[in-house]
Amino acid sequence: MKGLILISQVTCPHCGHEAAHQMPEDSCLFFLECPSCEALIKPLPGDCCVFCSYGTAPCPPIQRGETCGEGEND
Repeated sequence: MKGLILISQVTCPHCGHEAAHQMPEDSCLFFLECPSCEALIKPLPGDCCVFCSYGTAPCPPIQRGETCGEGEND
């Protein structure tokens, strides 16, 4: 099995800014502030985190085939 991808290029859905972010290996990141426009980025409905919605790689728990409880959207 290949190693986990731990860096994901996230594109802000508000302004289009792209930035590389280190992903936590054992959890999801539900909120992320855009470093350009400072908007609070949240995952799309059905996704567990911002990396799965707007990143170039899904979060490590999803990469491992695990479920991620952080993203149960309101």
